[in-house]
Amino acid sequence: MKTTWDIFCTVVDNYGDIGVTWRLARQLVAEHGLGVRLWVDDLQSFARLCPALDCNADQQWQEGVEVRRWAAEWQGAAPAQVVIGAFACQLPAAFVEAMARLPKPPLWLNLDYLSAEDWVEGCHGLPSPQANGLRKIFFFPGFTEKTGGLLRERSLLPRREAFERASFLAELGVVPEDGARLISLFAYENPQLCNWLDALAADAQPVHLLVPQGRILGDLGRWLGEPELPVGALHRRGALTVQVLPFVSQDDYDRLLWSCDFNAVRGEDSFVRAQWAGAPMLWHIYVQEENAHWEKLEAFLAIYRRGLSDAAGLALTAMWRAWNMDQPMGQAWQRLQPHWAEVCAHARQWRAEQAAQPDLATRLVQFYRNSL
Repeated sequence: MKTTWDIFCTVVDNYGDIGVTWRLARQLVAEHGLGVRLWVDDLQSFARLCPALDCNADQQWQEGVEVRRWAAEWQGAAPAQVVIGAFACQLPAAFVEAMARLPKPPLWLNLDYLSAEDWVEGCHGLPSPQANGLRKIFFFPGFTEKTGGLLRERSLLPRREAFERASFLAELGVVPEDGARLISLFAYENPQLCNWLDALAADAQPVHLLVPQGRILGDLGRWLGEPELPVGALHRRGALTVQVLPFVSQDDYDRLLWSCDFNAVRGEDSFVRAQWAGAPMLWHIYVQEENAHWEKLEAFLAIYRRGLSDAAGLALTAMWRAWNMDQPMGQAWQRLQPHWAEVCAHARQWRAEQAAQPDLATRLVQFYRNSL
């Protein structure tokens, strides 16, 4: 009999939460042979990542995962042996009551947000006793051996190595000029975009900017003087060519990241996938009240820049801060250029270091086995 897992996901930021849980659910089925039921409250957003999804179905199977609509009124399904509430989402009260009534309650995990902050190691794996006698355990993804690791399928890096960029770009209709640097841009709205685009347009090296449909298109359109930017739109300003791409599936987004020399990403899911791409990147972290996200940004920069020279580390840090703290982005981009070869090599080394650790799905499964 397969071990059964329930994963609950409340879609908060359109794609980040469902992006992580969908990848995790697929990997648990494909690599660990588990029976996984994924509960999602917003199938419309989910369908952007999984085009085969039927948004009108309350129950369906996608890539071996049972996908269930998480409606406001609970449907009465029996709890699985492992229950994951992703990103502190509140499980249905009736479901929690059903868990408490079982002779052997499920392993209840709160899969938290990814962070490099120091306190994560101390909180990872800690139980939180509930009033009904259940225990909810905090499980933190992370970058060290004392955390839950990062999502990474077994085949991911071999597929990355075997990837052929030219054919994939041709499928997307992307034809960069010789010697052009390819940059992908997936970001929240950002007032510094225009400043960065000015610097790219004035650069001596041609740049081809690939922008999947998303929230940044409004800022991009204002810089171009174009109120509408449909898929396929192609604009040239100085050394910069801008091309709008469709919103692609998760697997194709991986390939897009692999195709580019530099990746600007947002949130958590694309942030991790950019690290596996092994190219220099720029993270647009999700904004929190009172700039609480800055501490999370600084914590990651503190560990990511290890191994870089002081000059390269300072230049990389300045660029990430400029993008996230509304500082002159063009100046920060230019300051990074003398260190380009070093930051490229560093991105590959960082990927190798992270790949040497067990992945998130494997650590979750091992945690369950150790709990038996």
